Formats: sequence, structure tokens, C-alpha cells
Amino acid sequence: MTGQTLDVDAERLRETFESYAGIGATGDGGLHRLALSEADRAARDRFVSDLRALGLSVRVDELGNVFGRRAGRDAEAAPVLIGSHLDSQPYGGRYDGQLGVLVALETLRRFEELGVETDRPVEIVDWTNEEGSRFQPSMMGSGVYAGAHDAEAMLARTDRDGVSVGEALGRIDYDGDAPCEPPEAGVHAFLELHVEQGPTLDDRGLSVGVVDGVYGLAWLRAVVEGEADHAGPTPMHARRDALAAATDAVGEIQRLPNRLSADAVATVGEFRVEPDSINVVPGRATFTVDLRSEDDGVVDRGIERTRAELDAACERHGVEYELERLSRHRPVAFAARVRAAADRAVDATGVPATHLVSGAGHDAQHLQSVTDAGMLFVPSVDGRTHAEAEFTEWEDCLAGARAFANATLDLATAD
Repeated sequence: MTGQTLDVDAERLRETFESYAGIGATGDGGLHRLALSEADRAARDRFVSDLRALGLSVRVDELGNVFGRRAGRDAEAAPVLIGSHLDSQPYGGRYDGQLGVLVALETLRRFEELGVETDRPVEIVDWTNEEGSRFQPSMMGSGVYAGAHDAEAMLARTDRDGVSVGEALGRIDYDGDAPCEPPEAGVHAFLELHVEQGPTLDDRGLSVGVVDGVYGLAWLRAVVEGEADHAGPTPMHARRDALAAATDAVGEIQRLPNRLSADAVATVGEFRVEPDSINVVPGRATFTVDLRSEDDGVVDRGIERTRAELDAACERHGVEYELERLSRHRPVAFAARVRAAADRAVDATGVPATHLVSGAGHDAQHLQSVTDAGMLFVPSVDGRTHAEAEFTEWEDCLAGARAFANATLDLATAD
């Protein structure tokens, strides 16, 4: 640490959080702010206004990632990058992503009012389409920035209505002209605060988690093709029912984690049937599979077993299928240097904390491929997230904010 321990302005952070949470608010206390929607535009506009009010240099890149740069003593030094994302899940929670951006904003506000000079520049960022709910893959903006995805290919991705990422960026006036890539000087470190999205911290009564890494993950989409037919005169033995085959496979896929490892999870999150009529034998069923584990070999075996279950189910029902890999992320171990800075900040602020691994994906895992990256978690009450009921106690938010501000100052001070 630098010898200077920072606090944050608790009232200002709370007021800012509540104000942003009103943009895309749902009637049940959640947030519906899909990537590149009108609600996302409004949140971005507010964010840019807040950055400019701090005197930061603002830029928007070709993927719509929004950056604000605060100068350091060495203007040419590689910056410390901080932030998260402002988009949400459909009818999701108010804390996921947004809290991390606003804690980073409060950090820079505190630096400014205290006259804190950092050796390096500090940049704040709102990453585009972290959630992956409207456009896939998730973590799109950070993925292009880190070189994991091609910018042109991602701009061509479409939502269910056929609107491309590029078109949506243009509609909300965030189709920036800066290249989506790290600066020439590189990035010194990246730090992100996020809600845990799991029960560990809440169960242990701890306010902060220093994140050691992120699980590996695979997203798959299965399309089962049968034959649509009349529900009345078509005998059961003559049917090629796509839904029957798909549900057989889904039942087995959801039991896979018990056969793979103690930490493995499998989720079928989307399911569509065509023609979706009460008196028609389904001719097509489409569903997604989300597989995760800390062990990458377990994820690979999960993919193999998913295909095997589809083979067996489709053979039984006389139908065919295609399995597409939508996304594949390897497990990530965060940088020791950033974890050490987080540990020093936790100790300096007296926050009760632990180390843990994230089961959810985050922008920070892409940044680890181009710099030293790390994360801090604050608790999710009952582990609930991606839902309107998502909640984090405000004292835990403040504890995380204090640790984050001090870790940022540490990282922005010359080694």
C-alpha cells in the first residue's frame, strides 16, 4: 500500500447507485437494461456525463466500450483499468455489473476531491454486452478488446429480431471510431468489483472476496429436427417428435454434473418448440446448454457427454440433431500481483474477507490475457442473482468499495 488509506463517500455512492438503478428499473425492484437498448443508451449517457464532470478524457471504441481516462504523473505510462458493465439480464438484478462501474466511478471521484496523484493514468470502462442475453457471445466488448473475438464478426452478430450489434450501436449513437484494442503502451493492470452471484460469502458472513480465478465454461445450442404432424390421427409409433427426443436428452444432461465432478454444473436456459401449437406434433426443438467447472477437462467431458445423450435420445425417437458450440472459455487464474494488491487493501481497510473462485464469467477473465487482472467480490444474499430478487447489503457494498479504491491506488502507484 501507499501509506494512504482511502475511504469513500457513502452517501454519494448510494445516491448515484439509486439514480442509475432507476434507468430500466422494473416494478419488482430489478433491472431490465439489455445491451444497446434505449435503457442502455440512457445509462451510457449518464455515465459519459459523469465522466466529463470529473474532467476525464472520454472515448468510445468501435464496439461501444466507453472509457474515461484520468491522467497520472507519467502521462505515457500504461494505465490501470477499472470498471465492469452497465447492461443487465432480462428482468435481472440492480447490482450485477452496475455496482462495479459505480464503485469505480466513486473511486475516481474520491481521487479527484482528495487531490490524489497516481503515478500511472487510471481508466474507467463500461464494457459492451457483458451479459450476452441479447447478443451472443457474452463478454463481447472485452473479448474483442483482448483479441478473443474479431470486431467485424461481433458487429455482425444479430439478436432474435435480426438487429445486428453494429446497427444497434448506431441506433443509440455509441458506434465509436476508436479501435477496440489496448493502448499502444499496454494496460498495467485491470481490476473489477462484482457481486459474487453465489452463496459463499453470504454463508460465511464475509463482506469481500478476493477472486483467485474463474471456472471454465461452454455454451452449446442443440437443434433437434423431427417431423411436424397432426396430434390426433398420427399414431404414437409413427411419430418423429422433436420435443420428446429433446426432453429425453435434457433430463440426462441435467444429471451430468453428478457423473463429472463435485463442482460441475449444467444448465438448460433456453428452450423453444416449433411450430408451438397445441395440436401439432413438434417438428423442431431448440435448446441451450451451459456447462461449467473449475477443471477444464471436466467441461470437455461434459461436451462429449452432451453429444452422447443427444445421440441416444435422437436415435430412440428417429430424429436428427445439430450441436453448435456458441462459446468456450478456459479456466482463468488471476494475476498474483493484483491479488496481492487486493489483499493489502483488504487488510488496510479491516474488511472481513476470503479467497474464492468464481463460477460466473466476467470481463476480467478476458483482460487476464492482455494484462494482470483481478477481481473483488461482495456478497449476494442467499446467492441469488440474474433475477429481480438479487440483493447485496449496503454495508457490504461499502466495504467492497473501500477495498476497491485502495487496491486501485496501490496498482496505480509505481512498483
